[in-house]
Amino acid sequence: MTVAAETEPRPAPLWRNRDFGLLWSGAAFSILGMRVCSIAWPLLVIFDGGSAERAGLVGFAALLPQLVVQLPAGVLVDRWDRKKVMICSDLIGLTAIASVLAALLIWRLTLPHLLIAAFLAGSASVCYQLSERAAVRAVVHPSHLSAALSQNEARSKGAGLLGQPISTVLLSFASWMPFCVTVIGHALSILTLLAIRTPFQQVRRRKRASLGGELVAGLRWMRDQKLLRSALVVISGTNIISQVLTLAMILIIKESGGAVTTIGLIGVATGVGGLLGALCGSWFMARFGLGTLFVGTLVLRMLLIPSIAFFSEPWVLAAVFAAMSWAGGLMNVVGGVYQIRITPEEMQGRAASVGALITSGANSLGPLTGGLLLGAWGTSVTVLGAAGSMAALAVLAGLAARRFGVPAHERQAE
Repeated sequence: MTVAAETEPRPAPLWRNRDFGLLWSGAAFSILGMRVCSIAWPLLVIFDGGSAERAGLVGFAALLPQLVVQLPAGVLVDRWDRKKVMICSDLIGLTAIASVLAALLIWRLTLPHLLIAAFLAGSASVCYQLSERAAVRAVVHPSHLSAALSQNEARSKGAGLLGQPISTVLLSFASWMPFCVTVIGHALSILTLLAIRTPFQQVRRRKRASLGGELVAGLRWMRDQKLLRSALVVISGTNIISQVLTLAMILIIKESGGAVTTIGLIGVATGVGGLLGALCGSWFMARFGLGTLFVGTLVLRMLLIPSIAFFSEPWVLAAVFAAMSWAGGLMNVVGGVYQIRITPEEMQGRAASVGALITSGANSLGPLTGGLLLGAWGTSVTVLGAAGSMAALAVLAGLAARRFGVPAHERQAE
């Protein structure tokens, strides 16, 4: 260790980092607005007299960017100035939502208009979140990375928890109110971005490959990261299992004579669990290795799942789903920290986009898989099968960590 390294001053606490605070709060406004809007899309169609098919079509248009925009957005985030990408994304989202707001207030809203606006808002959300995730490493000290990402994950969980009640309550007063909140959220995000002084990336290389060439380079880099690739596949599998278990829980509540409000309360407990798991992520990472935490969260969920097959009491289900969501929130922090640490700065956007495509792209398979299994086997057998699948994923994660190695800096002290 050099003398310069020994005498390097300790960084100021994360809470005193002005630019991170602005980035975090601006993203909180923007992401909360996006969550409110995403829930309002299908509700707006249904309560305006539209059919379930139309509502599903609008929901599909809002989620389609997760599949078709994710990879090219990752390339653009790595090529362009990330702050400008975030500002442009906010402007696009603001314009798309404002057009819906204006149509609701001034003229008649049509289905094609709603489809286009939902797709544009969803595309802007993808670009914004990829840029914001890549920018975190530029505005915080390396020793604060796990704490910063833990706070970011908690923010996302909190936005998801608050988005549904805010959207439904506002929609009950007037159809335009949720979209007004989203417009305000984008505007506040732009103001905070303009106030940040730290560049969101290093100076770009002058000579560049084509968009297709850079996309291929990103895919090749991910292919070579065997441990990260294995972790993403495991997370994708856990997401499918979570969707299956959620559908099973709904059937259990219905078959036991429970009300729809009971499902909502279990959803709130699940959101709180995920929020707490994200908040304590940096504490656990300072004391345990990444591999230990990753496998441990899988084992915990595997042990909890069988309870769903044998208990129908709402308080038991709420506790089980909250605990599993806690483990999932912690896993997201662990995986996010590892990915950002090992990814070259100039490839942050592409790595995040590939990761998001692998983990989130499988979400649509969960309800389909769950419906088929529950229809064929019933709730108890399906839930026990999910527990077995989670056990298999835990074994695979342990083998991957053992075979491909875990980074030497897996213990990150704050």
